[in-house]
Amino acid sequence: MRQIAINEVTIEREEHLLRARQAAREASSAMGFNLVDQTRLITAVSELTRNVYNYAGRGVVTLEKVEKNARSGLMVTVTDRGPGIADIELAMTDGYSTGGGLGNGLGGCQRLVDEFDIRSKAGEGTVVKIVKWQS
Repeated sequence: MRQIAINEVTIEREEHLLRARQAAREASSAMGFNLVDQTRLITAVSELTRNVYNYAGRGVVTLEKVEKNARSGLMVTVTDRGPGIADIELAMTDGYSTGGGLGNGLGGCQRLVDEFDIRSKAGEGTVVKIVKWQS
């Protein structure tokens, strides 16, 4: 898979969540994603960055254009050095929330994108990679 860096946004303050969403909007629009796919991707980025802000306090969002088997897509990697997720399977379960929300976060993100990978280690942080391929 070929990767081309597009943008990087540091998440430290709440206003940075808007910057990350805007970066996803601009990148997906420039790549020619339709409005529905742009909205799905932006929603997933919004949820993931909100999690970084709420649970880790700080993180980084990296956007890259990816090409694989004559397909183009946008890969977003969200990295933090927070407390990590002790039980990823449980965290992916619909209705599960440690923050009092609806519990649609990670599972909902997975349904919005074409590829979803999460890796986390307690005390070391979490890395989530999502890919949305162009239709």
